[in-house]
Order: sequence, then structure tokens, then C-alpha cells
Amino acid sequence: MNKQQLAAKIWESANRMRSKIEASDYKDYILGFIFYKYLSDKEEQWLLSRGYDADSIRKYVNEDSEDSYSGKSIAQRSLGYFISYKDLFSTWIQMGSDFSVDNVRVALSSFSRLISPSHKKVFEGIFNTLETGLSKLGENTKAQTKAVSDLIQLINEIPMNGKQDYDVLGFIYEYLISNFAANAGKKAGEFYTPHEVSLLMSEILANYLKGRTEIKIYDPTSGSGSLLINIGKTAAKYIEDKNRIRYYAQELKANTYNLTRMNLVMRGILPDNIITRNGDTLEEDWPYFDEADPQGSYDPLYVDAVVSNPPYSQRWDPEGKENDPRYKGYGIAPKSKADYAFLLHDLYHLKPDGMMTIVLPHGVLFRGGEEGVIRKNLIEKNNIEAIIGLPANIFFGTGIPTIIMVLRQKRESTSTDVLIIDASKGFAKEGKNNKLRASDIRRIVDTVRERRTVPKFSRLVSLKEIRENDYNLNIPRYVDSQEEAESYDIYASMFGGIPETELEKFAPYWKEFPSLKEELFTGEGGYLKLRTEEIKNTVKKNKDVEKYLLHFQNAFQNFGEILASSLIEGAESLSVPKTEESLTAELFSRFDAVSLLDPYQAYELFEKEYTEIAGDLELIQTEGMQAIKQVDPNMLIKKKNGKELELQEGWKGHILAFDLVQKRCLTEELSELSRKRRELEEVGASIEELLESLSEEDKESISEVLSDENDAFVFKNMKVVLKNLQEDAENNGELISLLKKADRYNSEEKSLKSEIKEKEDTLHLKTKETIENLTEEQGKELLYDKWIVPIVNGIDSLPDTMLQDFIKGLESLSKKYETTMSDLEEEIAETSKELVDMLSELTGSEQDMAGIQELRLLLGGDIHE
Repeated sequence: MNKQQLAAKIWESANRMRSKIEASDYKDYILGFIFYKYLSDKEEQWLLSRGYDADSIRKYVNEDSEDSYSGKSIAQRSLGYFISYKDLFSTWIQMGSDFSVDNVRVALSSFSRLISPSHKKVFEGIFNTLETGLSKLGENTKAQTKAVSDLIQLINEIPMNGKQDYDVLGFIYEYLISNFAANAGKKAGEFYTPHEVSLLMSEILANYLKGRTEIKIYDPTSGSGSLLINIGKTAAKYIEDKNRIRYYAQELKANTYNLTRMNLVMRGILPDNIITRNGDTLEEDWPYFDEADPQGSYDPLYVDAVVSNPPYSQRWDPEGKENDPRYKGYGIAPKSKADYAFLLHDLYHLKPDGMMTIVLPHGVLFRGGEEGVIRKNLIEKNNIEAIIGLPANIFFGTGIPTIIMVLRQKRESTSTDVLIIDASKGFAKEGKNNKLRASDIRRIVDTVRERRTVPKFSRLVSLKEIRENDYNLNIPRYVDSQEEAESYDIYASMFGGIPETELEKFAPYWKEFPSLKEELFTGEGGYLKLRTEEIKNTVKKNKDVEKYLLHFQNAFQNFGEILASSLIEGAESLSVPKTEESLTAELFSRFDAVSLLDPYQAYELFEKEYTEIAGDLELIQTEGMQAIKQVDPNMLIKKKNGKELELQEGWKGHILAFDLVQKRCLTEELSELSRKRRELEEVGASIEELLESLSEEDKESISEVLSDENDAFVFKNMKVVLKNLQEDAENNGELISLLKKADRYNSEEKSLKSEIKEKEDTLHLKTKETIENLTEEQGKELLYDKWIVPIVNGIDSLPDTMLQDFIKGLESLSKKYETTMSDLEEEIAETSKELVDMLSELTGSEQDMAGIQELRLLLGGDIHE
């Protein structure tokens, strides 16, 4: 399995296991055990690399030896911790039924005792949540042992051999955190920033930090550590040595603080590069020194980048903060809302050339009072680089509108404008939440990097304009992202014709297709008429449109070959993130000479496919190209005797899907199977026809061969009913014939079903055999079909989709003024006359006739007629 499949399986299994335990609590247990397995496996790999074998680990890796050259002492010096053989995760697995929850209690207690003094800050208390929570996993030792045993067996499936540079482990950890957050409601905001928001913030900062040889990054409200990890991972794409990145984190809640440390350690970050604190960011600022070594550890902490998602509008104590250097020159946030206190804290810790991104509630842009003062000072001191309005419902547990604010400690004096982006309309709906797509993130990052103005999306706003608005930064004041309301031209509504002013919204099309407007419309004086009712054909056959389509084809002529060369030929050795970046650049460059189309649509198509490609590449780079020729048991969870069991049901391709292989390599067999399925459908339709031809009387007389709803035949009773009908064959001839025909169809249907099942089984096994015996060339061709064809086809379809939307717009506009007010008036008059005539034919009492005469008068009829 690739990392996506494995993560999904572990989440599904864990969710079934957790029974009545709250998701927020269970999160701490499963993530704690994953971290323990990581440390345990890492120590085993380290021992093996130093010449130990399985037997010597069992004999000599224990905590009794005090020799400075023992495995224990060297491990403590090199790894910062030590785990005895009896406490190794692999030992627990080998114990089988002898394993007990007490083994875990002893192991965690020993771990705490054996941490190296030099690594206390990284590891001390890291398992406290797991240790104290073991009792919640069951009512007694037996129940707790069963729960823990199930958990460790599940976690044992995660590979931690270092081959994939911690990517699999990190991905699974992040996946579980994300899913627990999604299921934890309002509690989610305490420890998790959605991956897409984290990625957006990281990309903005990583772009700014390009070219630096050493980077310090800091998150003062670190939660699970995902923001720090993402910025580190993104920045690592642009730095020679990823070990030149230092991570600073502070988190108030102990449980969540432990998540930060675990997450950072498991990503392969050197312990010396992890500096964390469990404390209140606003009350206890980063310490300037360690009390144990005040001179040697003095560090005021100024970093290259700060990234944070602090708790929104939290109460805090501003008393005595007037002299705090963090707030000097800006102001003190009100006690009911600490948003600006967190922002100013972040800003204070930036180096002069540093940058920060922070998530805040929308209200910080326009609220008055103390916050208004701080906002004015930030603007006048030229700290605000950009403001990005995010979609609603993008964070777990809250639907309030949020923004990302981008700030710098020192901006160039010549650059005093603020880039304001309204990105609230760009998202995909996913369950209850909205989610930023890859194209949304890319569009925002590109806009920030290039500081560009885009209609309905972004604008560079001058300091002068902000001052004129009394320092109110509310996004709608500067960027109008609302769709224009439908308006009607009065003249065209009365007399017909299409206003040229409304055709102006298609100006980019008239520019690209200069001959098209004249082919479609005729007239002058500002109001035009259609020359033809065949708008679609006229557009498609226009010479400029044909020229545009040819130009597009030429622009992307060899794009498939470039994708194949990069991805398929280099599959075993390429860098997945760097290849993604280079192919993205190639994609966007081809749109430089193409108008009308949005390159971000193409990018979204590419990214969607690349996610799956990356998973396949992970398997190929771990297992070699032979992974393409591998098939795996298709395991399904099924209920048997009231228990859920994992059972095999056939096979599935390790990388290549069976249906893909069948379409390319087994076309004859697939075609024959399709033919048989069509025959089965036809037989079913014939039975349905016979059923529908029965009258209600017929149905009543043969009710024994019909279902309770009379919508299906019950063939098991057919012989008895036919025998009864034969007794009066003369009167029941047609009915007997119909039922016999239905019975024949039923036999044919059974035969076809059996034949189809046999052919499906044969095709399934033949597909397995075909995959296992693929040549290298066939394997590459199938990868091309799986990876490259969907991207190429998706991009090729963009011009056609664009033209369809253009044609629909023209058709809608032509219908808008097709019927004039004069036409409507005539139609109303004609209808009224017809109604008057109809009323004149009515008869009734004197009162009725008086009422009818009044109605005729209202409709314009003559009362004296």
C-alpha cells in the first residue's frame, strides 16, 4: 500500500476500535503509541548499524549495564534516550498472548527515567498523556490489555525503516491528526490547522525565504506542529541542507505540546534543531536564558519566519503590559480579545528581514477601540504586506470568517501599499467544511509573490486610500468580489435588440475572434440583432475560433511526452516535490501565449492527478519498477458470526488497476464479457415488458407468481400456476403463453448470469497473470495510460468547455430580449379578449351575472354588448 491507502486503513481500523472513547482522547493514545514505535524502531536500526544482531540485542541491550561503552550509554549519547530489549515495541509484538498493559506501563516509566540529560527538553514528559490515559482504555487490566494489543498490532503495519525519509510516517501521523480534528468539533481548533491553510501560509513564507542558507522558524501557538513542519518542508525545497532549519515552538496545553514534539521528532528533524516550550505565550515570553546556564544560553530569539494560528478572540490579562517590549509603540489589545496581542508577539520576534503569516478572525480588520489604534500603528509603521480573506467554514469547529495577515518587520520605504486579496470564493465543498483546492492555494501564492491586481480578486491599496478610510481594512471596501447583478436595458426591453453594452462583457472573445461578432450580429445604433439562430455552429465554424483551437493544440503538442519523460523514465530516482515544481512551471509557461483560458484550471487538473502519481512513485522508489508487476490480495471487512473479519476477495493491482489493464491488454475478453452483459440486460428488459403487459385482472389471477408489489415474477411458483391455468387452457391460452415465455427468459437469465460469473472469474485471473508477466515496455505504456492520459485529456478539453460557456452566454443574452414589452402587451390583450368572449357565454343567477359583467368590464369588455 502507498501512504494514502495505509493511512486510510489505519484510520478506519482505529475508528472501529475506539468504541466509546472520545476521539480527542483516543487521538492521544494512538499517536502516542505510533511515536513509541518510531523511537523503538529507530533504536533497533541504530543498534543493527553498529554491528548488533537480533541475538545480541536480546542479550545485551538492557539497563543493568553501567559501562560507558555499553549499548545503553552510547544510545543515550547518540539518540538522547534508551529503550531496553524487554521494552522494545517489536518485543511486545513477539510476546503474543503473554503481552499485558503492564508491559507498557513499565516501559513508559523506564523511558522517562533513561532520557539523556542533554535531551530532557525534547523527550521529558512526552508520554505523560499516554501513561495516565491507559486506564481509560478498559474497565480492568484484561480489557485494557485487549485494547492496547489491538492498537499495537494495527500500528505495527506502519513501515519505519527510513527508506522513504520519514515521509510515510509523517503523512500517516498528519492524516490521523486531521481526521481526529474533523471528528472533534470545536475542540479541533486547539491543535490543528487544516493542511491546505498550513500549506498556503508555508508557501508564502518559503517563497520569501528563498536563497537563505540558514533559517529559524517559530510557531508560538504550535498545536500539533503541522504549521512548523509544513513551512520547514516547503522551505527545504529551496535550501541546500535541510538540517540548517531550526524549529522553535511554544504551546500552552500539555497534551497538545506533546503532539508538537512527537510530530517534529518523527519527521527526522535533528533533536538539536528542535527547541520547544510548554507555556503561556502571552504571559511567559520566550526565555532569554536558561536558569541553569544564564550566560551560555542567552538568546532573545529573533527568527526568519513566524507562522501561527492562535485561538481566536481569547480573553487575556493586559495588566502591566504597558512596558512589555512586544507591544511598545503599537498599543495593548483589549482584555476580551487577544488577537492583536498574539500578532504583536509574533512581529516582535522577527528579524529585520523576517516575515510572518498569522490566521485571525475577520474582525481584526475593522474593530475600533484599542484594536483600531494597533491597526493604525501597524499601517503607519508599514508592517502589513498583505491581507488574505479566506472562505467561511474552512476551519474545523468554527464557521466564522478568517483571514491570513502577512507582515514584515521592515518593509522598503518605497513600498507602502497593502495587497488585499478576497479569496473567499475559491474552494471545494467537502462535507460540512470548505476546502482550499491546489489551484486556490497556487493562485493566492502567485498573487502575493507578484503583488498583482486581479479584478474581483485582489488589489494593491495605497496608504493614502487606507488613511482616507480611517484605517479600516475591511476587505469589501477595497475588493468587490460580488458577481454583478442582472440588469435590463429599458429600450431593448421595449423594442427588442441586443444592447452592445451588454455584449461588452464578451470583449476578450471579440478580441481573440475578430471576425466572429460580425458573423453573429447585424445592426447599428447600439442595438444589434442576430444574423442566425445557429449560434453554436457559427461559433464552432468561425475561422478565428478554428485558428485559436489549432494554436492551443500547438502550445500543448508535446506536453504528454514531457510528462512521460520526467515521470515514467525517471520514476525510480526523481524528486517528487522538485519534479512537481518543474512540471508546474512547464504547464504555466505554455499558457503565456494562450488567452481566454484560466491556467489555474489546468493546474487543478494536474495536481489532482499528481497526488495519485506521487503515491505510485513512492511505491516504485521503495520497491523498484517490479512494483508495477505486483498484485495484492483484495482484503475486505466482512461480518461473520457477528464479528468483523478481514477476508480476501480476489486480487488487485499494486499500482495498475485491473480495469485499466483489461482495457489495454485484454480487449477481446472484455468485449465478450460486455456483450454477455448486454444480453443479460435485454433478457431482463424482456421480462419487464411481459410483466407490464399484464392487465390488473391477469395479475389477480396469477398472484402466486408475482411479488407482493406485483413488480416482479416469483418463478419458484411458476409450475404450479401453469398447471392450474392448463385446466382451462382454452380461456387462459394467452396468459399461459406469456408465463411460459417469462419462464424461458428466466432460465436464459440464470444461464447468462452463470456464464458471466465464470467469464468474470476467468478475466480476473487472466488480468492477474497479465500484470505479473508484463514486459518493461508494456508496464511503461500502462503507466502512461494511468498517469499521463488523464492530464493531457483534461487540458485538451479546456478550450471546448470554455467555448460551450461562451455559447451559453450568447444564447442566454439573445433570449433575454427576444420578447419585448410590446409583444407581452399584445399577448395580454389577446388573452383578455379571449377570456371576455368566454365569460359572455356563461349563464347564472342575477347576482352571478352582475359579477361576471363587472369582471368583463375590468378585462376591457363592453358592458353594453
